[in-house]
Amino acid sequence: MGTFLWCITTVLAFTFSLTVNACPPSDLAALLAFKSALHEPYLGIFNSWTGNDCCNKWYGVTCDPTTKRVADIALRGESEDPIFQKAKRTGYMTGSISPAICNLDRLANIVIADWKGISGIVPSCVTSLKFLRHLDLTGNQISGQLPADIGKLSQLTVLNLADNKITGSIPRSMGNLTSLMHLDLRNNMVSGSGEHGSVWL
Repeated sequence: MGTFLWCITTVLAFTFSLTVNACPPSDLAALLAFKSALHEPYLGIFNSWTGNDCCNKWYGVTCDPTTKRVADIALRGESEDPIFQKAKRTGYMTGSISPAICNLDRLANIVIADWKGISGIVPSCVTSLKFLRHLDLTGNQISGQLPADIGKLSQLTVLNLADNKITGSIPRSMGNLTSLMHLDLRNNMVSGSGEHGSVWL
């Protein structure tokens, strides 16, 4: 009987350990909603996004080792990763960036770049991601205006939205991005007001 109880206790402890070390259900749900808004037909980028632990070998997803919260999404359509080498092509993805990404409230880095076919807008809720340091959406078909309160991202160091179809004026709040070290809005239809009048980028 003692051996049986020991076995049961060991199994329960192991199961509990797996549960504790997995990403939380809220992060899992947010990633799956993010995935459902995108379509990648050639490379199988999302084939690894299965199971209940998004911290375990999900392509392009990195979690904080202590909190197990999703910290980084890094999906590049142009990469030297073996998945691209094997397919002998660059990436192509359609769809849009779901606002569900904003439920990943511990995100520090978002890179969804060079997919050529991703459209829609920059979700305005990204300005609620107070830990965000790096936002790179270059090389897509993203349109609409920049979120008006983008200046709330006080830790943002990199903002790269080049080669999209973003319109409108540069938000005044961008002046509040005091940590910003790299800004690239090239090849959009964004206007800004400077000492020499309007500037188009």
